[in-house]
Amino acid sequence: MIATQESITAKLCSFARAYHSNTGRKKIFDDYLAYDMMGKEEFEEIGQLIQNGFEPERITEHPEFEAKRITHALNRYIFPIPLSRIAFAEQKLHEFASEGRKCQYVICGAGMDTFAFRNSDPDIRIFELDHPDTGRYKRERIKELEWIIPENLSFVPIDFSKDDMGEELLKAGFDPELPSFFAILGVSYYLTLPVFEQTIRKISQLCKAQVRIVFDYPDETTLSARNSERVRTLADITEKLGERMLHGYSLPEINEVLDRNGFETEDHETPQMIQQKYFDGRDDEIQAFENIHFMSVVRGKR
Repeated sequence: MIATQESITAKLCSFARAYHSNTGRKKIFDDYLAYDMMGKEEFEEIGQLIQNGFEPERITEHPEFEAKRITHALNRYIFPIPLSRIAFAEQKLHEFASEGRKCQYVICGAGMDTFAFRNSDPDIRIFELDHPDTGRYKRERIKELEWIIPENLSFVPIDFSKDDMGEELLKAGFDPELPSFFAILGVSYYLTLPVFEQTIRKISQLCKAQVRIVFDYPDETTLSARNSERVRTLADITEKLGERMLHGYSLPEINEVLDRNGFETEDHETPQMIQQKYFDGRDDEIQAFENIHFMSVVRGKR
């Protein structure tokens, strides 16, 4: 099963959404609550981490950073994946929710995700799955911000390495008979394919109604010596931060996993399609990664 907690790489994704929303001229995704959710101290800390070459030991007691010193690293390595994949995922979620009256949205490894506070549809029941420590920290931030927790939001503390996702969701009020949408973003990079398949299988076994899963994955070229400098550098960055990327998945391997668990591909966005959809026409360095794919897969009918 997925082993997810509020890692430094997750904080980098939160920083990307916050920084881009605050300063981006041509927004790929506008997470206008990301900075507030993250908080100034942690925002400055991650900015300093980037400025200091992604070396956590160099973060100071009172961190700060200069924007001009991190722009290149942000545009080239940090922005492209988290901004485009959340845009893809939430577009698919809104399409899914528009097909019927009530549905459930499960965010695996939710971190500092702000959807529940940006959402205006009370018919979307939201379940945020994350490590207990992360969930506790997030609830403290919400309290500090004096935000009202929506009635349709449930926090589900879970240690993915020990707890059963289905059992924890059921205890939190998840209804297997309702159409459900699962987002598994930024996870497959660090898992072998059999471990990733366990999660797909759990979702298939849990849900009795239609279920859609959105996920991103690195393809089999990821750790190839022939891959681009940018792909190799990103792998080096995540390993330096304690999360080693494993080999990527080939499309035939992904399709076999989906077939075995009753899912069909609804949408597969290749790197070329992601570039065209989210990045063409920009005048900065932000471009789609050459090895990253987005998928939306479905099982059953509503």
